[in-house]
Amino acid sequence: MSVHRPHLLPTKPDVPKGVLTQIKRDHDRFARQGLPDDLDNYVRQNYGLDMTASYAGIRLRNPWGKASGQLSLNRAQIEEAAQAGLGFVVLKTVIAHDKEGHQSMSAWAIKESRMVVEPIVSNSTGAAGWTVTWKGRGWWQPFDDYLTLIRQACAIGSANDVLIVPSVKYHLPAPGETCWREEEYLETTRSILAVYESASGSGAMPLEKDFSPTLAGSDLASQRAQVLEWLGRVPGLIRAASTRAGQLRVGLKLFNTLDDDAFQLAMLAEVHRSASRPDFVTYANRLFDPIRVFDGKQGIAYGGPDLSDRNLRVLSAWRAAYSSGPAPSAPLETSGTGDISSGRIAVEYALRGCTSFQIHTFFQLPTEEYTMRVGTKVQRALHRLYFDPHDGFIVWANHAVRRLGLAADGRLFRFLDLARRGLESALTRGDLDSEPA
Repeated sequence: MSVHRPHLLPTKPDVPKGVLTQIKRDHDRFARQGLPDDLDNYVRQNYGLDMTASYAGIRLRNPWGKASGQLSLNRAQIEEAAQAGLGFVVLKTVIAHDKEGHQSMSAWAIKESRMVVEPIVSNSTGAAGWTVTWKGRGWWQPFDDYLTLIRQACAIGSANDVLIVPSVKYHLPAPGETCWREEEYLETTRSILAVYESASGSGAMPLEKDFSPTLAGSDLASQRAQVLEWLGRVPGLIRAASTRAGQLRVGLKLFNTLDDDAFQLAMLAEVHRSASRPDFVTYANRLFDPIRVFDGKQGIAYGGPDLSDRNLRVLSAWRAAYSSGPAPSAPLETSGTGDISSGRIAVEYALRGCTSFQIHTFFQLPTEEYTMRVGTKVQRALHRLYFDPHDGFIVWANHAVRRLGLAADGRLFRFLDLARRGLESALTRGDLDSEPA
C-alpha cells in the first residue's frame, strides 16, 4: 500500500497561464544572467507578492534565512547571506558557560571533522531528497570569538537589513538531577545581550535556545516528563538575564524526539501553556538515527523528505487540536525549518502558520543541482526557490492565495496574510484543491 505525503497542496497548481509563462521566462533568464539586485522589489513589482515576513515578532525583508549550523559561523558566511538578500541569519549555536568558563553541555562543543551532502530517500514514501551529515555539534572556539562574530554579523546585518540571531545551548538537567545551573543562563545571556545591544543599537534581541537533534539520542531525553520540564523552565531562566521588559525575544528550537507524534504534540502544548512560555518557536530540528554510523560515530542526525513530512504532519495536527479546543492564549509565532528544499515545501510550512523559513542543506547542494549558472549557492538556491516553474514559491503562493480568497486579481498579496491564515486555521487539502470554488 502506498503512503501519501502529508501535503495540503494538490498535484497541479491553479494559476493563470500568463503567470506561469512569466515565471518560466524569468526562470530561464535569471538562470543565465543571475538574479535582480533587489529581488524583493522585483517579486513585488512583477508578481504582486509582498514577501515581508516576521521572526520573533520582528519584521523581515523576506522569510528566507540561514539556519544555525555550519553556514553561519564566520564573517564571510554572513556577508554571503547579506549579498544574496536573505532576511535573517541564525548564528552557529554556542555552548553556555558559567563565570569560571565551565560548560555543563561541553559534550556539544565539538569541532566538525567534515561535512557530506548526499542524496537520501524517504523510508516511508520513497520520495527523494538531500541531507547533510557531519560529526560535530556546537561552537567549539573560545566564547570571546563568538562575541566577535556577533559584533561583525550585527554590523553586516544593520547595513543590509538582515536580522542576526544568536543561538545558545544551555544546561539541561539529566533524569534524577534536580539542580538547574542558572549561572550558565545568566552569564552567557548577559554577555551576548551586552555585545548585541552595543553592535545593533536599540530593539529587542531575538535568541534561539537550541534543542539539538542529538539530544534525541542522548540519555538526557530518555524521559518524557524531563523533556516537558525543560520546555516549561528554560524561557524563564533565559529571561532572568534581561534588565528591562522587552529586551529579549526568547525562542525554542524544538527537536524531533525518538518518541511518537503524540509526544511532539505534547511538547507543543507545553510551550503554549507554560507560565513562562517563549515568544516564538522554531519547528523542528532534524531527525535522529541511533543506528547509522558516520566517521566511526554511531548515532547521526539527518534530514530529507522524512523530516519535512513529520514536521508538516505534526504542525497540521497541532493546528487542528489548537483550533478545535479552548485556546488558552494566542498561538505562538513559528519559524519553519526542516527539508525546505523547494518553494512548494516552503508554502506548505506557511499554510501551517510559519512566518519565516530556516534553510541549511538546500544552500549547499552540489552546484549541478541548481539551474542558475552564476552566483553563490545561496543565490542559486533562491532562484530555484522562487522561480522553479513546477515547484517554485511564486507558483504555489499564487495557487494558495487564489484558493483561500486572500487576494483579488491585480491586487498586491502579502506572504504574511498567507502565514497568518495558516496560523489561525486548521487548513485541509480540500481548502487548497485545484477545482473551481
